[in-house]
Amino acid sequence: MRRRAFLGTVAAAFVHRAARAQATVAAMTFSTLQPGAPLPPQFQRYAFDSQPRQTQYALVTDEGRTVLRARSQAATSGIIRELRVLPRQYPILAWRWKTRRLLAKSDLATKAGDDFPARLYLSFDLDTAQLQAGERMQLALARLVHGSRVPAAVLCYVWDTRAPRETMVPNAYTDRVRMIVAESGGANLDRWVGYERNVRDDFRRAFGLEAPAVSAVIVSADTDNTGESAETWFGDIEFRAR
Repeated sequence: MRRRAFLGTVAAAFVHRAARAQATVAAMTFSTLQPGAPLPPQFQRYAFDSQPRQTQYALVTDEGRTVLRARSQAATSGIIRELRVLPRQYPILAWRWKTRRLLAKSDLATKAGDDFPARLYLSFDLDTAQLQAGERMQLALARLVHGSRVPAAVLCYVWDTRAPRETMVPNAYTDRVRMIVAESGGANLDRWVGYERNVRDDFRRAFGLEAPAVSAVIVSADTDNTGESAETWFGDIEFRAR
């Protein structure tokens, strides 16, 4: 009888762990890595040839946990992980970040102000056949200039200086990227802030379409346009079923 109860407990624990594993998809996990170690190969630097100064990234310990630190001084680049996640199965994006200072010249509306101390991009595998002819032409031109990695649809969550939370606007460079203000102002500076976003709803609101598969996640701190400096920390990022 005791053996049967023990086996039942083990089976229940296994089912619970399996259900939990199916309930989340890890996008970027830093907490299991060693501070000071190189980033694993699934995390690649995302940079532009035209920008010689790049944001510096390192694994560090903060409040007893390994996180990714970004330091940007008139620089830009990101860390990208390519993956495939279906928003209809895992609609919730969960993450946390911390930043030390705001950017005085940051401005969602202008190219000169297109800098943020904290960004989190989601790139989507959108079929260009869903775009109008003018949009396809614009995308083709962007890929000709900037390379084939230019995506057809991106959501970019940012920590902005002034714009209210939930602001959603096209990026100053291209309307294929929609900027979403996840955090605004200085009330939460120098402290960890966590978020949950329904990316399926955000994509529908941004582009008027059902969200296709997520193809990549990018984190970034960039200050190349404003010439300012930023220091930001990123914690684990995951997709959740609910």
